[in-house]
Amino acid sequence: MNNSKDVGESGKRFGKGIYLLPHLFTTAGLFAGFYAIVAAMKGLFGVASVAIFIAMLADALDGRVARLTGTQSAFGAEYDSLSDMVAFGIAPALVAYTWGLHNLGKLGWLAAFLYAAATALRLARFNVHVDDADTDKRYFKGLPCPAAAGFIAGMIWLQYIFLLRGGIVDISIGILMVIVAILMISNVHYRSFKDIDLKGSVPFINVLIILLFFVGIALDPPYVLFAIFALYLVSGPFGALSRRCKKDKD
Repeated sequence: MNNSKDVGESGKRFGKGIYLLPHLFTTAGLFAGFYAIVAAMKGLFGVASVAIFIAMLADALDGRVARLTGTQSAFGAEYDSLSDMVAFGIAPALVAYTWGLHNLGKLGWLAAFLYAAATALRLARFNVHVDDADTDKRYFKGLPCPAAAGFIAGMIWLQYIFLLRGGIVDISIGILMVIVAILMISNVHYRSFKDIDLKGSVPFINVLIILLFFVGIALDPPYVLFAIFALYLVSGPFGALSRRCKKDKD
């Protein structure tokens, strides 16, 4: 990794201290990811999927808490990446393998490994280029690994609810794991939503949209969460195709 790893957006070098508050959220995400693996080994695939979503929530909070409280550190950045590798790389891969990929033999565990390896590559690339001056903060390059994990977890959760098992289902899981892995290490751009000002005032309609978002999740979590991450997953390729068509017309 380059030395700019310890430099924040303001240009100030991060300290090497250990701050308790943001690391509590990072540890919670690591715990949830590890527990997802344990739950899958016990056949509790619904619980395993929920644990991955909880890890996503903890991951979304730790960085924001660190920025808002001024407790960013080089240790926190490294710890967060290692936690993400477990929660969004190893956990979804093993949950998917335990659910259906194991029925495909060698191809099954290779698909799971490809997903885990793509997560590691995605995290490494992000860490190297996070502070590049020419990086557009509005977009991620490649599918973010939490979104990839959310899509896999949502898919397994729905299949577990409807008891969708068998050769075709297992093959579809393997194919989707490979597709998601390719999207993570691709150059396809995805919205990061980092341009949203959390500290400033927002129109009332934005608050209403957030309220409806949480109500929708509460009404039917498996369907709504899977739909959200499925739409986000395809938004990158469709956005790239749309920009390509627009460029050809010009």
